[in-house]
Amino acid sequence: MKLLLITCIEEFEKDVKKILNHSEVKSFSVQSVKGYKNEPESELPNWFGSEYPATDSLLFIVFSEEKCLDNIMSGIEAFNTQRSFLSRIHLASFNIEKSI
Repeated sequence: MKLLLITCIEEFEKDVKKILNHSEVKSFSVQSVKGYKNEPESELPNWFGSEYPATDSLLFIVFSEEKCLDNIMSGIEAFNTQRSFLSRIHLASFNIEKSI
């Protein structure tokens, strides 16, 4: 069993859901999150104080069979390489040793 954490901007929600559906994922959770970068994107002064602007993002939490992981990874890689956006879909996977 794998725990997958997938992050993306809100605009990619349908794309991630499509990838999960085609990878035979049975269920998942989605949470709205605010994404931040520690590095400023330009040399211009920040007019809004010391904080960097937030990006409306999503966090997908997926418990998946290991066989689905390769399909999910290849779907995300294909999506990221076919797009010219600065933003990408990100994936981290973790082994689940025990669960109830």
